[in-house]
Amino acid sequence: MRNADIRRRTAETDITLTLELDGTGKSDVHTGVGFLDHMLTLFAAHGRFDLTVACKGDTFVDDHHSVEDVGIALGDAFAAALGEKRGIARYGSMLLPMDEALVLAAVDLSGRSCLRFAANIPAQKIGTFDTELVQEFFLAFARRAGATLHIRQLDGENSHHIVEAMFKAFGRALAQAVAVDARLGDAIPSTKGVLV
Repeated sequence: MRNADIRRRTAETDITLTLELDGTGKSDVHTGVGFLDHMLTLFAAHGRFDLTVACKGDTFVDDHHSVEDVGIALGDAFAAALGEKRGIARYGSMLLPMDEALVLAAVDLSGRSCLRFAANIPAQKIGTFDTELVQEFFLAFARRAGATLHIRQLDGENSHHIVEAMFKAFGRALAQAVAVDARLGDAIPSTKGVLV
């Protein structure tokens, strides 16, 4: 079973998260940040990951700590569920359209943390959600998962569409990267023999 149970408790957040890589896309997400709940539900559905998230955070301050820490916990969960990453495809990418928005997401589960994020999200807020937190979420994930992650907006005018396309593309790219490649057997997908 490729799964993980994560508990992260700080002075700012208290998070429990479970992840099943070989799931059906079902989710139960309650982060205290409504827009993030919506995005993670889409992420799980498009990646076919089973995901539960419960976060109690200091949203009376703002949503930053909750969004960042959920990104950290999700990155930790992928790292734990993948272990040495034996037999996985390692790479994944998706060019995803959503109405007028077009987003590229590409991932390498290399063990090296890197985020390249290029987007022009027109609105500062989607509902009450600060759109600058989108990049913070992906940065936190990449750092903790040990992933190289590229997210690039190629087109789009509607902020909700742009960010939604990002999370859907992210889920689909990760689904490709974590997929088991039968040709690899139990091998680590690197000529170095290790992914770190």
